[in-house]
Amino acid sequence: MGTLSGIKVIELTGLGPGPFCAMMLGDMGADVVRIDRIGGHPSTVDARKNILDRSRRSVGINLKSTDGIATALRLIDQADALVEGFRPGVMERLGLGPDICLARNPRLVYGRVTGWGQSGPLAQAAGHDINYLGITGALSAIGSEMSGPVPPLNMVADFGAGGMMLTTGILAALLQVQTTGRGQVVDAAMTDGVPLLMGSALTLRATGRWNEDRYNNLVDGGAYFYSTYECADGRWIALGAIEPQFHKLLLEKLGLTDAPEFQNPMNSENWGAAKSRLAAVFITHDQTHWRELLENTDACFAPVLTMSEAPQHPHNVARGTFIEIEGTLQAAPAPRFSVTPSNTPTAPPLPGEHNDEVLQGWGFDDSEIAQLVRSGAIG
Repeated sequence: MGTLSGIKVIELTGLGPGPFCAMMLGDMGADVVRIDRIGGHPSTVDARKNILDRSRRSVGINLKSTDGIATALRLIDQADALVEGFRPGVMERLGLGPDICLARNPRLVYGRVTGWGQSGPLAQAAGHDINYLGITGALSAIGSEMSGPVPPLNMVADFGAGGMMLTTGILAALLQVQTTGRGQVVDAAMTDGVPLLMGSALTLRATGRWNEDRYNNLVDGGAYFYSTYECADGRWIALGAIEPQFHKLLLEKLGLTDAPEFQNPMNSENWGAAKSRLAAVFITHDQTHWRELLENTDACFAPVLTMSEAPQHPHNVARGTFIEIEGTLQAAPAPRFSVTPSNTPTAPPLPGEHNDEVLQGWGFDDSEIAQLVRSGAIG
């Protein structure tokens, strides 16, 4: 089942964007097998609750042994795609670099994701989401006048600019293989992906409508009609009434149609006074009151819910946006397909949980598997 049914993927265990990409491919039906390096440092995360590791099977291989590398290469020989997220050069030193793998399997799509990319002055430097946002101009634009730059969790660089770009690149390269029969390397760098995600902000900048002072722009919280407001109960609501018809409806609902602060919404000189007026209005009632007045209208309104509350929102319930797997709350697979719907994800595997099952299914006979166990190549 699934759009990618029949596609075989080898994942080298990693953190963040690589597992995210493998999860996406697995959710869409690919047979994803993760190679866990046995003998490494134990994870501090309960493996069964590591959501990004769902929808795949695991084999434990000792990549410091000759037999272990040979086993990994034999699996890669049969794969349509490979996912790895090590620093540049690590896979080459292991003997699993793209030159070797593509020479053995010319149809392989070799997916690599890093923060800084495979080349450049910072290619070998350590880093995290917040650093990749920093050098691309994104972090500077996020936050308020008082807060300074605020990291937007670790979603933007790790998963949007890294994991999702790698997923897109692998899918595009798999389509190319169907045409040419030739695989290739996909180099997904988070510092390349973040500027792509900034296309809207860069458009505003190109047209002279971007102020590099935080909290002074159309979509950074500076505009009074695209911002958050506190309610009487300490809860918050979010507004996004940019278009004139939505802006007009919001004012009608609030009884502010004739208020002078709101007559020229695109004049940023009016935003401070308008924001203060709205803040004074929203603080007079609790969040429930504003939900009853504005939710399910074209005022572009939403309550700001916690992660515990979001799964209970009627819209999310109706869509089945959240699911539970073995008691762990998580997102349902997305996007949705009309003809080849994704399976319900399987729980994240324990390292090496599927050794025999995977190896037998990928062409190893019982005597070979027994020998690999004796030699310490798998475990």
